[in-house]
Amino acid sequence: MTALCPATASPRPTRPAASLLLAGFAGCAVLLLSGEAASQALGDNWRGLAVAAEHRCTPYSRRDYPYPQTVEAGIVASMGGRIYGPYTGRYFASTRQTDIEHIVAVSEAHDSGLCAADPATRRRFASDPLNLTLAAPAVNRCGLAGKCGLDAGEWLPPANRCWFAARIVAVKRKYRLTVDRREAAALERVLSGCSSTDMVFAARRSTPAFGDAVDALRQFDDNRDGRITCAEARRHSIAPVLRGHPAYRFMRDADGDGTVCE
Repeated sequence: MTALCPATASPRPTRPAASLLLAGFAGCAVLLLSGEAASQALGDNWRGLAVAAEHRCTPYSRRDYPYPQTVEAGIVASMGGRIYGPYTGRYFASTRQTDIEHIVAVSEAHDSGLCAADPATRRRFASDPLNLTLAAPAVNRCGLAGKCGLDAGEWLPPANRCWFAARIVAVKRKYRLTVDRREAAALERVLSGCSSTDMVFAARRSTPAFGDAVDALRQFDDNRDGRITCAEARRHSIAPVLRGHPAYRFMRDADGDGTVCE
């Protein structure tokens, strides 16, 4: 009987079993297969990715993977101006409440092939919109329920698992990263049950879903003067307002930095 989740000597964070349950981790399935059968089930290639154990071929330093803070505005714009954490289906009033999150963790990518990459490739990976989203610090960082540097064989989000799994595959294909057997098995379990891999936006509880420009004025222009002020934006919990948000075009961005009501 072969477990797809053996303990490893990885220098990246590991999580006790009890914490994994508290984090909503789906669990590592134990398959009734011999070691040889398990190897044949996945083979050396899975969904276009080479199957191999993680390997830290050069020392890891977070400083080798820099990215500008400006990527945050792009993430919000890609979600239609919503400040949204897809892992939990939570909306936020401000990006001050969120972290920039790498879907394939930087340390895990390093151990899956980027340890041999040149500095330019590492920088490109760290700021690639394909691999970026938003998450609350408690979800993104190391802790009881945090993703930290874990891969999909060790951590899965409570929400948007199909989107999450598909993004991991897309990012790893783009950068020719490897996937280990435990991770491949976990991703396959998710993807095999998906009818769509689009991001799902949870129903918004406080503010209605943003529509077109007319809807933005209807929602946020309280005095009906055709403009949206910072006072109105704060009253509706949408400040700071970033370029790409439906309200932005009706606001004055004095310094032209793409953010109003910082």
